[in-house]
Amino acid sequence: MLHKAVQVRLYPSQQQQTLLAQAFGCSRWWWNYALNISIETYKETGKGLGQVALNSLLPKLKKAEDTQWLADCYSQVLQATTLNLTAAYKNFFEGRARFPRFKSKHGRQSIQYPQKVKIVNGNVRLPGKIGEVIAKIHRPIEGKIKTVTISKTSSGKYFASILSEVDGEKPNFSEGKIYGVDLGLKHFAVITDGEKISKYDNPKHLAKHQKNLKRKQQKLARKQKGSKSRDKYRRVVAKVYERVSNSRQDFLHKLSYKLVSDSQAVIVESLHVKGMVRNHNLAASISDCGWGMFTNFLAYKLERKGAKLVEIDRWFPSSKLCSNCFYEMDEMPLDIREWTCPNCGTHHDRDGNAAINIRAEGIRMLKADGSAVSAVGGGVRPKRGRKSHLWHSLVSTEAPTITSV
Repeated sequence: MLHKAVQVRLYPSQQQQTLLAQAFGCSRWWWNYALNISIETYKETGKGLGQVALNSLLPKLKKAEDTQWLADCYSQVLQATTLNLTAAYKNFFEGRARFPRFKSKHGRQSIQYPQKVKIVNGNVRLPGKIGEVIAKIHRPIEGKIKTVTISKTSSGKYFASILSEVDGEKPNFSEGKIYGVDLGLKHFAVITDGEKISKYDNPKHLAKHQKNLKRKQQKLARKQKGSKSRDKYRRVVAKVYERVSNSRQDFLHKLSYKLVSDSQAVIVESLHVKGMVRNHNLAASISDCGWGMFTNFLAYKLERKGAKLVEIDRWFPSSKLCSNCFYEMDEMPLDIREWTCPNCGTHHDRDGNAAINIRAEGIRMLKADGSAVSAVGGGVRPKRGRKSHLWHSLVSTEAPTITSV
């Protein structure tokens, strides 16, 4: 079984917006209540509350005088909230995410329908009182609909993320290039396929809107707190941020698609972004790049195609290593953009050399995991660096010259 997600724009009526706002509020209140009681129970007993224990609290709350308004919310929306909270706890204890946080009524709101959502006459029909919502479905929804997440952005737009299950097996793609990718600030990505090096400049999405954003934020700061004027202008600022986010995602989607379309493996470095943003001089620029989002886009696009993403350890000396003779420099400050190897005399562009080394290390990693690789357009260095890992299942790594072992 394959899972596919499609996000579509919704245009609810005024009455439907009111009903959705009530559902958002009920789901948010239940999340905060369940999270709080889980924390208190853990402090008292040393054990948390599971999904069944939390759901058993809902009937009493719906009958209580202070919280009887919960009964107006579609029951499975609240149960889906419980499921998401228990999943958040599991991800935290297994080290995949931080501790669950309380939700605010400000900012993005969302609810989830685990079943009974249908596509009718090109629109989305939600269970309960909301009914059929006008939608702009830009691509066909294939397979059986599993879950639908309804969200409202800070700028006031509504979206439905439709997850469907499609029959079939994941493809096993065994033809194409192997790309090595070095991510940076001046050049967002320096990419090599073993034969040529391509550089993609950093678009600096936030910097392009910084002047406009600053002016609007100053006007927002002068509005009286709690006033309708402030709430109205808050949406104006949110639209600027949304425009920045959309332009960033558009760039990342296009570049990741370009890499995935003719490749069977893409090799990147594992960057410690959380540590890098501690440099306050570069924090905004690093956050604006969206390296983590780019890696995630590559991961799911490659998986859908049957290819893979190889992520090498961030401590691998890609910039300090000569790609010709494998001589390693002791130091390589960030201000040095070009250097000459003292051992073989090869002159290197820092980022281009790093991309070549990342690609070669990824191919070495593939060989170590059981694939015989004949590198096209470059040698495969001896083992260096620390632990690396592969995303998704192994496939062949160079179409005409690889034999599985």
